[in-house]
Amino acid sequence: MSSAAPRRPVIAVRGGVRTTRRDRLAAEEPMEIRVTGPDGVTTPVAVTMRTPGDDFALATGFLVTEGVVEPGTVTRVAYCDDVEREDQRFNVVTVRSARPVTPGPDRAHAATSACGICGVTSLDAVEVRCDPLSGGPRVPADVLLTMPDVLRAAQRVFDATGGLHAAGLFDPGGGLRIAREDIGRHNAVDKVVGTAALAGDLPLHDHVLMVSGRAGFEIVQKAAVAGIPVLAAVSAPSSLAAAAAERLGVTLVGFLRGDGYNVYAHPDRIVP
Repeated sequence: MSSAAPRRPVIAVRGGVRTTRRDRLAAEEPMEIRVTGPDGVTTPVAVTMRTPGDDFALATGFLVTEGVVEPGTVTRVAYCDDVEREDQRFNVVTVRSARPVTPGPDRAHAATSACGICGVTSLDAVEVRCDPLSGGPRVPADVLLTMPDVLRAAQRVFDATGGLHAAGLFDPGGGLRIAREDIGRHNAVDKVVGTAALAGDLPLHDHVLMVSGRAGFEIVQKAAVAGIPVLAAVSAPSSLAAAAAERLGVTLVGFLRGDGYNVYAHPDRIVP
């Protein structure tokens, strides 16, 4: 399996001084996700550009948050042996489900690491049906404000490369339960959700999801499908993300940094 932070020779210029050194870069490789239903039929679902590592969690989280498989129905996850090139063996993952699967719209071309909904032909096609979330934890504001630093401290590959996003699952007291990194922000979220799904912990009604970048529509959708009622980001949400959060019952926090934040939807879960 490839390294998450391979080394590469670079020319570095600092203060006019030119040196050659080896630098670590954030790895980016394609991964094909396949799903097998109880009938034994295997279907390619998507190809996503990701940072190698936690591949089984990524595949599981993607399929769960996209509505392809139901939480709790995954019976096996494995790399595929039937690949034409041996160097691609660890870039194809098959998830087996005990219940019928819903592959949905065609996404079987490579989606970029920046894109969470690439390959989907319409907004209606990507809206996973789920009931609006109710209840959930009440999070003290002073606890919320500690989460960016806690998540940042867990970003080990970012420390080496400076090129990865992160997602973290917190309890209402600010304890970090799961932290994952990836070159794609949506992949980092899928890795978190997939880790919880494989542990049998979905839905995550009593948790907070923290992301290191902006909050787009697809991240709000993934949080809602996983049952996470509070989503916080260090950067801005999009207008569609705010509208989706309002509709899906997700508390959406943006610009969480320093001593401040903005709440864009369902503020009652944040305790001043």
